Amino acid sequence: MIEAILNYEFLQNAFLSGMIIGVIAPLLGVFIVVRRMSLIADALSHVTLAGIAGSLYLSQTVTTLAYLNPIYFGIIASVGGSVLIERLRSLYKHYEDLAIPIIMSGGIGLSAIFISLASGFSTDLMSYLFGSVSAVSKQDLWVIILIAIIVIVFLFMFFKEMFVLSFDEEYAKASGLPARKIHLLFMLVVALVIAASMRIVGILLVSSMITLPVAAAMRLSKSFKQTILFSILFGEASVIIGLVSAFYLNLAPGGTIVVTSIIILFLVIIIKKLVLKIKVERG
Repeated sequence: MIEAILNYEFLQNAFLSGMIIGVIAPLLGVFIVVRRMSLIADALSHVTLAGIAGSLYLSQTVTTLAYLNPIYFGIIASVGGSVLIERLRSLYKHYEDLAIPIIMSGGIGLSAIFISLASGFSTDLMSYLFGSVSAVSKQDLWVIILIAIIVIVFLFMFFKEMFVLSFDEEYAKASGLPARKIHLLFMLVVALVIAASMRIVGILLVSSMITLPVAAAMRLSKSFKQTILFSILFGEASVIIGLVSAFYLNLAPGGTIVVTSIIILFLVIIIKKLVLKIKVERG
């Protein structure tokens, strides 16, 4: 397989993209899980699907858009969805969770409309739904690199603020932090990562890449920084094993990556229980 990676550009693009996503998705996922916002990733992924389906429909009907990369429409839709979620959360102050099913329902509805207008599922759409090793272009790779840089810069600038917001939002507001502005920026960054991850993991599975490595890390870690470290390690392991499995078994990489993440999670849970059992017996 190493020889194939060296010889084929699409495999190089896929593995480099996967390795980057294996870092940035769990990195943001730690903050998402700690803030109990896991379902937001699902909502934005469905909105992204609407953007992709709309792009594929437009490429069939508008000649000038025939060669436009659908990832751009996906990014626009995902970012727009994150802004709408924040607007709705401020509108329903005592029922903020309502924003998530509203946006998710809208994303699913628009996706169904655009898919039906585009005469059903196509090969391109299936690759966006479940990921595809061969579909990752050089352009996609550069977009993912740019988004990774944005994520790193955001966390470098606002890590302390995000840490405080994640564990005590009321204290953060009382101390004068611009909580809503930082949260909106965070949502925009999450939207970008979800849109960037769809080529490798697939739109319908991208939320799993954000939450599963974090779920496994939380079973082992003893601090917030350890959670981040273990999440990235588990995310990278899932991507590498998943892509290798997809290559040899000719399967959708999104499925193999997510199944690998679930296996890692179960192994961590089992090992943790065995270790605790041994400690009890010895104690």
